[in-house]
Amino acid sequence: MANQTVLDQETFETFRNWRVNRAQYAKEWKERTGGKVMGYFCTYAPEELMYAAGILPVRILGSHEVQDVTEPHIFAMFCPFCRDCLAQGLKGRFDYLDGIMIAQSCLHIRQSFTSWQKHIPTDYSYYLPMPHHVQSPRATPFLTKELEVFKQSLEKWLGKGIDDQAIDDAIAVYNRNRQLMWKVFELRKGDSPPLTGEEAMEVVLSSQMVDKQDHNAALERLLAQLSKRETTRPTGTRLMILGSEDDDVEFINMVESCGATFVIDDHCTGTRYFWNNVEPDGDPLPRIAERYVKRVPCPTKDWPNRTRVAHVLELAKSYDVQGAIVMQQKFCDPHELDIPALTKALNEAGIKTLFLEFDVTVPIGQFKVRVEAFLEMLQEDELF
Repeated sequence: MANQTVLDQETFETFRNWRVNRAQYAKEWKERTGGKVMGYFCTYAPEELMYAAGILPVRILGSHEVQDVTEPHIFAMFCPFCRDCLAQGLKGRFDYLDGIMIAQSCLHIRQSFTSWQKHIPTDYSYYLPMPHHVQSPRATPFLTKELEVFKQSLEKWLGKGIDDQAIDDAIAVYNRNRQLMWKVFELRKGDSPPLTGEEAMEVVLSSQMVDKQDHNAALERLLAQLSKRETTRPTGTRLMILGSEDDDVEFINMVESCGATFVIDDHCTGTRYFWNNVEPDGDPLPRIAERYVKRVPCPTKDWPNRTRVAHVLELAKSYDVQGAIVMQQKFCDPHELDIPALTKALNEAGIKTLFLEFDVTVPIGQFKVRVEAFLEMLQEDELF
């Protein structure tokens, strides 16, 4: 057991520290590299292009604190995630950013971006018109042209060109990160996953905050250690979590303390972030555009055909899921429209669901009662 504890600390402390001390990392990275740091508001942001320009892209996330500064800037009926993100900027917690950008996703998070532009001093800001109709044959050519304009804007801001070789090198770094993430997540399919859902969340969240080369090196060390890790913790009920953004480590820890393990997810701070690669050959900008058009879509872009249902069902089957927690950020219209189709399909596949509505602060005690009842129901079903 003592060896297990030492191994755990060696394996996951780096990822946790990166998440907790994201500002310190970014500031030290700037000092070390002389590069700039760009905050982005949505995972449709083309990080490869920014990275090729010598920029560190970092995801703007919230802190799950009671809101006390956003009311003059954003409607209270907008989702808690967008208000929480804006609050971090207003409180100066992203004062290390040199710029911000957004690839269009939803109205709410765009309001955070616009308010940030107006009220928080920033050297550079950019709105990328990411197409909503990604199922259109015109989506990839459209986004390719928009990436060309974004590239020109970055070059003007930085005062230097971004050549194709730099973009290809960035693509290789990012593809390597996704491949390593897949390998980690493949290990969660086993009867006794060598990492918990909380640990997996630390790995994914930290990947959105640090240089991918640093993260790749840590992932390689992680994979080497996971292959030798002896699990002493019972897996319990195998759960999936799906829905909108979730970076609430305390919530994941609470659920897993009740006798369960999250073995897979589908949300934008989880697998949707890294699921598909950029193709390795050809002109770089069309390949980047194709990756973001064809990635596992969020509900804002999953139309007219619903592709997410089949994807979620395949994940549930591949990871032997026994139950699913469906979470929605309060007032999140795209996911609210998505949830009925997903829960219907999961229930028809014999996978029961628990719906939870998240706010800026998460009522852990209330949720724990509901989670315990849900797990008890699943365990009873297993007996009969």
